[in-house]
Amino acid sequence: MKLKKLKKIFVWGIFFGGFAAAAAIIGYDTFYGNAVKEDTSIYITPQTDYKTLCSKTESIITTPLKVRAFSFYASHLNLEGRIKTGHYRIEKGMSVIKIARKFVLGEQTPINLVVGNARTLPQIASKLSKQLMADSTALISVMYDKSVRESLGYKKDSLIAMFIPNTYSVYWNISPKQLLQRMKKESQAFWNDSRKAKLAAANLTEYQAMTLASIVYEETKNRGEMPRIAGVYMNRLKKKMPLQACPTVKYAMGDFSLTRILHRHLRYDSPFNTYRNAGLPPAPICIPSLAAIDAVLNYEKSHYLYFCAKPEFDGTHNFARTLREHNANSRKYNEALKRLKK
Repeated sequence: MKLKKLKKIFVWGIFFGGFAAAAAIIGYDTFYGNAVKEDTSIYITPQTDYKTLCSKTESIITTPLKVRAFSFYASHLNLEGRIKTGHYRIEKGMSVIKIARKFVLGEQTPINLVVGNARTLPQIASKLSKQLMADSTALISVMYDKSVRESLGYKKDSLIAMFIPNTYSVYWNISPKQLLQRMKKESQAFWNDSRKAKLAAANLTEYQAMTLASIVYEETKNRGEMPRIAGVYMNRLKKKMPLQACPTVKYAMGDFSLTRILHRHLRYDSPFNTYRNAGLPPAPICIPSLAAIDAVLNYEKSHYLYFCAKPEFDGTHNFARTLREHNANSRKYNEALKRLKK
Protein backbone atom coordinates (compact mmCIF):
# COMPACT_ATOMS: atom_id res chain seq x y z
CA MET A 1 0.00 0.00 0.00
CA LYS A 2 2.83 2.31 0.87
CA LEU A 3 4.57 1.41 -2.37
CA LYS A 4 1.48 2.29 -4.43
CA LYS A 5 1.19 5.61 -2.65
CA LEU A 6 4.84 6.38 -3.28
CA LYS A 7 4.44 5.53 -6.95
CA LYS A 8 1.43 7.82 -7.18
CA ILE A 9 3.30 10.65 -5.52
CA PHE A 10 6.24 10.03 -7.83
CA VAL A 11 4.04 10.15 -10.95
CA TRP A 12 2.30 13.33 -9.83
CA GLY A 13 5.66 14.81 -8.94
CA ILE A 14 6.93 14.13 -12.44
CA PHE A 15 3.75 15.59 -13.90
CA PHE A 16 3.82 18.80 -11.89
CA GLY A 17 7.59 19.07 -12.28
CA GLY A 18 7.24 18.76 -16.03
CA PHE A 19 4.40 21.24 -16.04
CA ALA A 20 6.42 23.72 -13.98
CA ALA A 21 9.42 23.26 -16.24
CA ALA A 22 7.29 23.81 -19.35
CA ALA A 23 5.72 26.90 -17.79
CA ALA A 24 9.15 28.22 -16.90
CA ILE A 25 10.38 27.67 -20.45
CA ILE A 26 7.33 29.39 -21.92
CA GLY A 27 7.62 32.25 -19.45
CA TYR A 28 11.32 32.71 -20.16
CA ASP A 29 10.75 32.64 -23.91
CA THR A 30 7.86 35.09 -23.60
CA PHE A 31 9.97 37.73 -21.89
CA TYR A 32 13.51 36.91 -23.07
CA GLY A 33 13.00 35.09 -26.36
CA ASN A 34 12.83 36.41 -29.91
CA ALA A 35 9.92 38.84 -30.14
CA VAL A 36 10.73 40.59 -33.46
CA LYS A 37 10.80 39.05 -36.93
CA GLU A 38 12.78 41.75 -38.72
CA ASP A 39 14.77 44.93 -38.15
CA THR A 40 12.68 48.08 -37.93
CA SER A 41 12.90 51.66 -36.72
CA ILE A 42 10.63 53.45 -34.29
CA TYR A 43 10.71 57.24 -34.07
CA ILE A 44 9.52 58.92 -30.89
CA THR A 45 8.65 62.61 -31.15
CA PRO A 46 7.56 64.97 -28.34
CA GLN A 47 3.98 64.30 -29.50
CA THR A 48 4.27 60.50 -29.16
CA ASP A 49 2.18 59.40 -26.19
CA TYR A 50 2.36 56.10 -24.34
CA LYS A 51 -0.59 54.57 -26.18
CA THR A 52 0.90 55.42 -29.58
CA LEU A 53 4.31 54.07 -28.61
CA CYS A 54 2.81 50.81 -27.38
CA SER A 55 0.76 50.50 -30.55
CA LYS A 56 3.83 51.02 -32.75
CA THR A 57 5.84 48.51 -30.76
CA GLU A 58 3.16 45.86 -30.46
CA SER A 59 2.63 45.91 -34.22
CA ILE A 60 6.10 44.42 -34.73
CA ILE A 61 5.97 41.83 -31.90
CA THR A 62 5.46 38.26 -33.09
CA THR A 63 2.73 36.80 -30.82
CA PRO A 64 -0.21 38.05 -28.71
CA LEU A 65 1.40 36.50 -25.63
CA LYS A 66 4.56 38.51 -26.15
CA VAL A 67 2.50 41.62 -26.81
CA ARG A 68 0.91 41.19 -23.37
CA ALA A 69 4.36 40.55 -21.90
CA PHE A 70 5.67 43.83 -23.37
CA SER A 71 2.66 45.71 -22.01
CA PHE A 72 3.20 44.19 -18.56
CA TYR A 73 6.93 44.88 -18.45
CA ALA A 74 6.59 48.41 -19.89
CA SER A 75 4.06 49.17 -17.17
CA HIS A 76 6.39 47.63 -14.56
CA LEU A 77 9.18 50.00 -15.71
CA ASN A 78 6.79 52.98 -15.74
CA LEU A 79 7.57 53.59 -19.42
CA GLU A 80 4.60 55.94 -19.66
CA GLY A 81 6.35 58.46 -17.44
CA ARG A 82 9.83 57.89 -18.92
CA ILE A 83 9.34 58.22 -22.69
CA LYS A 84 12.35 59.76 -24.42
CA THR A 85 12.38 61.13 -27.96
CA GLY A 86 14.67 59.63 -30.55
CA HIS A 87 15.26 57.05 -33.25
CA TYR A 88 15.24 53.49 -31.90
CA ARG A 89 16.45 50.61 -34.00
CA ILE A 90 14.59 47.45 -33.02
CA GLU A 91 16.60 44.48 -34.24
CA LYS A 92 15.47 41.05 -35.34
CA GLY A 93 15.53 38.63 -32.40
CA MET A 94 15.23 41.30 -29.71
CA SER A 95 13.18 40.38 -26.64
CA VAL A 96 10.34 42.38 -25.10
CA ILE A 97 12.59 42.99 -22.07
CA LYS A 98 15.29 44.58 -24.25
CA ILE A 99 12.78 46.63 -26.23
CA ALA A 100 11.17 48.13 -23.14
CA ARG A 101 14.53 48.84 -21.52
CA LYS A 102 15.80 50.48 -24.70
CA PHE A 103 12.93 52.97 -24.59
CA VAL A 104 13.24 53.65 -20.86
CA LEU A 105 17.01 54.17 -21.01
CA GLY A 106 16.82 56.24 -24.20
CA GLU A 107 19.24 53.95 -26.02
CA GLN A 108 18.95 55.60 -29.42
CA THR A 109 20.53 54.45 -32.65
CA PRO A 110 22.30 57.24 -34.59
CA ILE A 111 21.19 58.05 -38.12
CA ASN A 112 23.34 58.86 -41.14
CA LEU A 113 22.76 62.55 -41.81
CA VAL A 114 23.59 63.53 -45.38
CA VAL A 115 24.76 67.10 -45.86
CA GLY A 116 24.75 67.75 -49.59
CA ASN A 117 24.44 70.57 -52.07
CA ALA A 118 22.12 73.47 -51.26
CA ARG A 119 22.19 77.10 -52.34
CA THR A 120 20.60 78.93 -49.43
CA LEU A 121 20.11 78.50 -45.70
CA PRO A 122 16.37 77.82 -46.12
CA GLN A 123 17.25 75.06 -48.61
CA ILE A 124 19.75 73.58 -46.15
CA ALA A 125 17.18 73.70 -43.35
CA SER A 126 14.57 72.04 -45.56
CA LYS A 127 16.88 69.19 -46.57
CA LEU A 128 18.10 68.58 -43.03
CA SER A 129 14.59 68.67 -41.57
CA LYS A 130 13.61 65.72 -43.79
CA GLN A 131 16.23 63.66 -41.96
CA LEU A 132 15.91 64.96 -38.39
CA MET A 133 13.25 65.43 -35.72
CA ALA A 134 13.69 69.23 -35.88
CA ASP A 135 11.54 70.94 -38.48
CA SER A 136 12.83 73.49 -41.00
CA THR A 137 11.33 76.41 -39.05
CA ALA A 138 13.29 75.50 -35.92
CA LEU A 139 16.48 74.96 -37.92
CA ILE A 140 16.30 78.22 -39.85
CA SER A 141 15.41 80.12 -36.69
CA VAL A 142 18.68 79.02 -35.09
CA MET A 143 20.63 79.64 -38.30
CA TYR A 144 19.33 83.22 -38.33
CA ASP A 145 20.01 83.70 -34.62
CA LYS A 146 22.75 86.32 -34.49
CA SER A 147 24.16 85.20 -31.14
CA VAL A 148 24.41 81.58 -32.30
CA ARG A 149 26.10 82.55 -35.58
CA GLU A 150 28.56 84.84 -33.86
CA SER A 151 29.43 82.14 -31.33
CA LEU A 152 30.36 79.97 -34.32
CA GLY A 153 32.29 82.78 -35.99
CA TYR A 154 29.94 83.51 -38.91
CA LYS A 155 27.65 86.20 -40.25
CA LYS A 156 24.19 85.50 -41.70
CA ASP A 157 25.19 84.92 -45.33
CA SER A 158 28.50 83.30 -44.48
CA LEU A 159 27.13 80.47 -42.33
CA ILE A 160 26.77 78.28 -45.42
CA ALA A 161 30.57 78.09 -45.58
CA MET A 162 30.54 76.00 -42.39
CA PHE A 163 28.78 73.03 -44.00
CA ILE A 164 31.16 70.42 -45.40
CA PRO A 165 29.31 67.93 -47.64
CA ASN A 166 29.50 64.47 -46.12
CA THR A 167 27.54 61.85 -44.22
CA TYR A 168 27.56 62.27 -40.44
CA SER A 169 26.45 59.95 -37.65
CA VAL A 170 24.13 61.94 -35.38
CA TYR A 171 21.17 61.35 -33.13
CA TRP A 172 17.85 61.95 -34.87
CA ASN A 173 16.64 64.24 -32.06
CA ILE A 174 19.75 66.43 -32.02
CA SER A 175 18.76 70.04 -31.35
CA PRO A 176 19.31 72.68 -34.06
CA LYS A 177 21.92 74.46 -31.95
CA GLN A 178 23.75 71.20 -31.22
CA LEU A 179 23.68 70.39 -34.93
CA LEU A 180 25.35 73.68 -35.86
CA GLN A 181 27.96 73.16 -33.17
CA ARG A 182 28.62 69.70 -34.60
CA MET A 183 28.95 71.12 -38.12
CA LYS A 184 31.45 73.67 -36.79
CA LYS A 185 33.58 70.88 -35.30
CA GLU A 186 33.39 68.92 -38.55
CA SER A 187 34.48 72.00 -40.48
CA GLN A 188 37.44 72.51 -38.16
CA ALA A 189 38.42 68.86 -38.57
CA PHE A 190 38.11 69.10 -42.36
CA TRP A 191 40.55 71.99 -42.55
CA ASN A 192 43.48 69.94 -41.35
CA ASP A 193 47.17 70.85 -41.61
CA SER A 194 47.47 69.43 -45.13
CA ARG A 195 44.58 71.50 -46.47
CA LYS A 196 45.73 74.58 -44.57
CA ALA A 197 49.13 74.28 -46.24
CA LYS A 198 47.42 74.28 -49.65
CA LEU A 199 45.37 77.31 -48.61
CA ALA A 200 48.55 79.15 -47.67
CA ALA A 201 50.17 78.24 -50.99
CA ALA A 202 47.13 79.58 -52.86
CA ASN A 203 46.96 82.65 -50.61
CA LEU A 204 43.36 81.84 -49.70
CA THR A 205 41.47 81.62 -46.42
CA GLU A 206 39.14 78.71 -45.66
CA TYR A 207 36.20 81.00 -46.28
CA GLN A 208 37.55 82.23 -49.62
CA ALA A 209 38.25 78.66 -50.73
CA MET A 210 34.68 77.59 -49.92
CA THR A 211 33.33 80.63 -51.78
CA LEU A 212 35.41 79.94 -54.88
CA ALA A 213 34.60 76.21 -54.71
CA SER A 214 30.90 77.06 -54.68
CA ILE A 215 31.30 78.97 -57.96
CA VAL A 216 33.32 76.14 -59.51
CA TYR A 217 30.65 73.63 -58.49
CA GLU A 218 27.87 75.73 -59.99
CA GLU A 219 29.88 76.14 -63.21
CA THR A 220 30.44 72.44 -63.83
CA LYS A 221 29.74 68.99 -62.43
CA ASN A 222 32.59 67.57 -64.54
CA ARG A 223 35.23 66.66 -61.96
CA GLY A 224 37.98 66.53 -64.56
CA GLU A 225 37.45 70.19 -65.47
CA MET A 226 37.02 71.56 -61.98
CA PRO A 227 40.76 72.19 -61.29
CA ARG A 228 41.13 74.00 -64.64
CA ILE A 229 38.09 76.22 -64.04
CA ALA A 230 39.37 76.93 -60.52
CA GLY A 231 42.69 77.89 -62.13
CA VAL A 232 40.95 80.33 -64.48
CA TYR A 233 39.33 82.09 -61.55
CA MET A 234 42.58 82.11 -59.60
CA ASN A 235 44.29 83.78 -62.58
CA ARG A 236 41.54 86.40 -62.69
CA LEU A 237 41.83 87.08 -58.97
CA LYS A 238 45.60 87.51 -59.26
CA LYS A 239 45.16 89.96 -62.15
CA LYS A 240 42.34 91.75 -60.28
CA MET A 241 39.97 91.00 -63.14
CA PRO A 242 36.24 90.60 -62.42
CA LEU A 243 35.36 86.94 -62.08
CA GLN A 244 32.32 87.39 -64.32
CA ALA A 245 30.85 84.10 -63.11
CA CYS A 246 27.33 83.53 -64.44
CA PRO A 247 26.23 81.41 -61.43
CA THR A 248 26.73 84.42 -59.17
CA VAL A 249 24.21 86.34 -61.25
CA LYS A 250 21.62 83.58 -60.80
CA TYR A 251 22.28 83.61 -57.07
CA ALA A 252 22.07 87.41 -56.89
CA MET A 253 18.71 87.37 -58.67
CA GLY A 254 17.45 84.37 -56.71
CA ASP A 255 16.44 82.77 -60.01
CA PHE A 256 18.15 79.40 -60.37
CA SER A 257 15.98 78.43 -63.33
CA LEU A 258 17.86 80.75 -65.71
CA THR A 259 19.45 78.77 -68.53
CA ARG A 260 21.01 81.76 -70.29
CA ILE A 261 22.46 84.90 -68.73
CA LEU A 262 21.57 87.92 -70.86
CA HIS A 263 23.07 91.43 -70.82
CA ARG A 264 20.15 92.76 -68.79
CA HIS A 265 20.87 90.16 -66.11
CA LEU A 266 24.48 91.30 -65.85
CA ARG A 267 23.33 94.73 -64.70
CA TYR A 268 21.49 93.35 -61.68
CA ASP A 269 22.60 95.30 -58.61
CA SER A 270 23.87 92.92 -55.93
CA PRO A 271 27.15 92.37 -54.08
CA PHE A 272 26.95 88.78 -55.35
CA ASN A 273 27.02 89.85 -59.01
CA THR A 274 30.65 89.31 -60.03
CA TYR A 275 30.07 91.17 -63.29
CA ARG A 276 29.49 94.38 -61.31
CA ASN A 277 31.83 93.71 -58.39
CA ALA A 278 35.50 92.75 -58.34
CA GLY A 279 36.82 89.80 -56.38
CA LEU A 280 34.90 86.99 -54.73
CA PRO A 281 31.24 87.41 -53.70
CA PRO A 282 30.63 88.03 -49.98
CA ALA A 283 29.63 84.41 -49.30
CA PRO A 284 29.48 80.99 -50.97
CA ILE A 285 26.61 80.63 -53.43
CA CYS A 286 26.04 76.98 -52.46
CA ILE A 287 27.50 74.11 -50.48
CA PRO A 288 30.17 72.90 -52.93
CA SER A 289 31.07 69.27 -53.42
CA LEU A 290 34.26 67.83 -51.93
CA ALA A 291 35.58 67.53 -55.49
CA ALA A 292 35.05 71.25 -56.05
CA ILE A 293 36.82 72.12 -52.78
CA ASP A 294 39.74 69.88 -53.72
CA ALA A 295 39.78 71.46 -57.18
CA VAL A 296 40.36 74.87 -55.61
CA LEU A 297 43.06 73.55 -53.30
CA ASN A 298 44.73 71.80 -56.24
CA TYR A 299 43.85 74.26 -58.98
CA GLU A 300 45.48 73.83 -62.35
CA LYS A 301 48.21 76.36 -63.07
CA SER A 302 47.76 77.70 -66.59
CA HIS A 303 47.51 80.94 -68.56
CA TYR A 304 43.80 80.57 -69.24
CA LEU A 305 41.62 83.55 -68.42
CA TYR A 306 38.36 82.53 -70.12
CA PHE A 307 36.17 79.50 -70.69
CA CYS A 308 32.98 78.84 -72.60
CA ALA A 309 30.68 75.84 -72.90
CA LYS A 310 31.46 73.68 -75.93
CA PRO A 311 28.98 73.75 -78.82
CA GLU A 312 28.64 69.98 -78.51
CA PHE A 313 26.71 70.57 -75.24
CA ASP A 314 28.56 67.71 -73.55
CA GLY A 315 29.02 69.58 -70.29
CA THR A 316 32.65 70.49 -70.96
CA HIS A 317 34.27 73.80 -71.92
CA ASN A 318 36.70 75.42 -74.33
CA PHE A 319 39.40 77.44 -72.57
CA ALA A 320 41.14 80.52 -73.90
CA ARG A 321 44.11 82.71 -73.03
CA THR A 322 42.94 85.82 -74.85
CA LEU A 323 39.64 87.62 -75.26
CA ARG A 324 39.90 87.13 -79.01
CA GLU A 325 40.08 83.34 -78.60
CA HIS A 326 37.24 83.45 -76.11
CA ASN A 327 35.00 85.47 -78.42
CA ALA A 328 35.58 82.93 -81.19
CA ASN A 329 34.57 80.11 -78.83
CA SER A 330 31.50 82.09 -77.73
CA ARG A 331 30.39 82.60 -81.33
CA LYS A 332 30.56 78.86 -81.99
CA TYR A 333 28.54 78.17 -78.88
CA ASN A 334 25.88 80.79 -79.69
CA GLU A 335 25.58 79.54 -83.26
CA ALA A 336 25.01 76.04 -81.92
CA LEU A 337 22.31 77.43 -79.61
CA LYS A 338 20.55 79.08 -82.54
CA ARG A 339 20.63 75.85 -84.55
CA LEU A 340 19.26 73.95 -81.59
CA LYS A 341 16.31 76.33 -81.31
CA LYS A 342 15.45 75.70 -84.97
